[in-house]
Amino acid sequence: MATHGARGRSGGRPTLEEVAARAGVGRGTVSRVINGSPRVSDATRAAVEAAVAELGYVPNTAARALAANRTDAIALVVPEPETRFFAEPYFSDMLKGVGAALSDTEMQLLLIFAGSDRERRRLAQYLAAHRVDGVLLVSVHADDPLPDLLAQLEIPAVISGPRSSAETLPSVDSDNYGGARQAVEHLLSRGRTRVAHITGRLDVYGAQRRVDGYREAMSDAGHRVDEGMIEAGDFTEEGGHRAMVALLERHPDIDAVFAASDVTASGARRALRDAGRRIPEDVALVGYDDSAIARHMEPPLTSVRQPIEEMGRRMIDLLLTEVADRRPLASRGLERRQMVLATELVSRSSS
Repeated sequence: MATHGARGRSGGRPTLEEVAARAGVGRGTVSRVINGSPRVSDATRAAVEAAVAELGYVPNTAARALAANRTDAIALVVPEPETRFFAEPYFSDMLKGVGAALSDTEMQLLLIFAGSDRERRRLAQYLAAHRVDGVLLVSVHADDPLPDLLAQLEIPAVISGPRSSAETLPSVDSDNYGGARQAVEHLLSRGRTRVAHITGRLDVYGAQRRVDGYREAMSDAGHRVDEGMIEAGDFTEEGGHRAMVALLERHPDIDAVFAASDVTASGARRALRDAGRRIPEDVALVGYDDSAIARHMEPPLTSVRQPIEEMGRRMIDLLLTEVADRRPLASRGLERRQMVLATELVSRSSS
């Protein structure tokens, strides 16, 4: 009795043509079934899948990728030091969303750090060799040369938040302006009048928009915006601590603080406690991100929730659309999309 294993008529690996002959269809139909095209009837799909199983046919994904000038790899590039990546929940949540979105594809995900000049030079050489189909850029600063490099190399890219209001790359972000307004309006509704703001890094557009939201919420409520109540931070715990110390020295009558991240708020809380201020009795505190830090802080931290995992998923959706589009990148400018997701204030004991 003849048996059919992983060898075709020639004694080698079964070929696409042999699968087509066994199923009684054309080579192109087999290719469409293997690649998941919806333009195949259920009966034809079943016949092809049965032929694949009988012959033990294994698609040559490497050959497919080469023929399509594809690598089946996506790079998640973080232009920050590794220490910051592993210290801040924002990055792990983003990675979780990206990984979930890629789990149903054959794409591989590469995590690349580019926080130093040496790492950036190495990354530029890697990208110039076109070893990835597309790039996700997370935590992009205004003067970062990576987006322009990707455009020069014609590599599709999506960034987690625009570099400015004139961004040309596809981007996914949360509503930083609206989230900041929610935080400040919440504090004002609790009777606080001396509301300070510790910013994020101001070369990040999202941090600039949070400052805008703070200023306009204060102004719209009839409060004069005192620039001395705004202190620059850098999204880190130490930055939050330094900023809070500086604010208390200038304005010891502060009764509320909006911090640009939960990590920053944790540093501010330490400075407030060192100064003998009770939270929330003396100073109310609100953070941003609604990370695990907010839930585990004592007292639990009121925070603006941004859907970070969902942002990661949407970034992948946009990037795969860009990768599939065969037109030159320069010709897609008017169709580039900037996606903004809603935020939500989560009220806890700190305010």
